[in-house]
Amino acid sequence: MESAGDWCLIESDPGVFTELIKKFGAKGVQVEEMWTIDEGIFENLRPVHGLIFLFKYVQHEEASNPVVTDDRLKTIYFAKQVINNACATQAVISLLLNCTHPDVWLGPELTRLKEFSMSFDPKMRGLTLSNSQTIRSAHNSVAQATLYEFEPKVATKEEDAYHFVGYIPIQGRLYELDGLKDGPIDHGPIAPEQDWLDVVRPIILKRINTYLNDEIHFNLMALVSDRKMVHERKIQELTDDTRALGMDTNEVENEIRNLQMLIELEDQKMSRYQEELARRRHNYLPFIITLLQILAENKKLMPLYEKAKERALKKEGKKLKA
Repeated sequence: MESAGDWCLIESDPGVFTELIKKFGAKGVQVEEMWTIDEGIFENLRPVHGLIFLFKYVQHEEASNPVVTDDRLKTIYFAKQVINNACATQAVISLLLNCTHPDVWLGPELTRLKEFSMSFDPKMRGLTLSNSQTIRSAHNSVAQATLYEFEPKVATKEEDAYHFVGYIPIQGRLYELDGLKDGPIDHGPIAPEQDWLDVVRPIILKRINTYLNDEIHFNLMALVSDRKMVHERKIQELTDDTRALGMDTNEVENEIRNLQMLIELEDQKMSRYQEELARRRHNYLPFIITLLQILAENKKLMPLYEKAKERALKKEGKKLKA
């Protein structure tokens, strides 16, 4: 792969990914974090358009299913990953550009990107994506503020590397979109009566189970329709067509109140995302330096340092005994 260049690392966080999608100019979609993958976990999030899975990357990992290299690449948007730090953004864009749900509006930038590069091979699509100034600026705008610059280096065994892939149903089949592979991984057909989420669940669980029992660094996020938009649409349906839904007036009023409460919770969540993003981007170094200076002037810095050093030595001693 090429150098990471000026692409920053970004966190695996639903607020970060939702803001990233907005920065791309896409609408009607957001990202929700999954704390479990048990049956029924997706019920309150439907429609679910795709899944983003973060896991520890294993060098030379073989694909368990066939890698698509045939004419399906003309209709499936798959891009090779050519920039190390871009895998999170690439996972999101891959899902968006393969989503055909009417709730999802790509916006001008992603629409142009898809139309311009759809006829390219996966490597050229990856180069096109990585050279998009708009995509790169959006990616870097949600990264955590960096106080010091370090030379980039390849992760060692002690410094595990993590990777994002996407899962999405396309034309009746389940595909895994991993930019480190030569093409989409075909996980087989989805029967007409099947829910694609029931098909993908055991695949993700199987992947998790290949790691040691003490490995807990996994993250699963769902690309779903804008929750506020979905709730507002349901309120409109209840208001316009109560009789057709077979509900009495009290049931309708209770359901509308419940939906309005959910809308308020969504507004609060989005507000919290904005606050968290502002904190990530804030430079706390001047505050830290000033605090240290005040502690030093009041002769409190060295005692705090000695206590911290003592705690660290005790902690290290416990580790060695274990």
